[in-house]
Amino acid sequence: MLGKRAQDLAPAMVFPSDRICRINGEFYFNTREGTQEGPFASREEAMREVEAYVQRMLQLTQVAS
Repeated sequence: MLGKRAQDLAPAMVFPSDRICRINGEFYFNTREGTQEGPFASREEAMREVEAYVQRMLQLTQVAS
């Protein structure tokens, strides 16, 4: 999958991966920005938060444009 983020100079090969991990029974997700968000009680809650995080990032890039 070829993808390009706004800050990237050129398109790069992107390999989709599962960004959700479980540590000591709690769920976290990793971001492209290099942060780990969480903890969340369930995988479903973490997935909802991933979607919310993506929407916030999209809004920030739209405001900055």
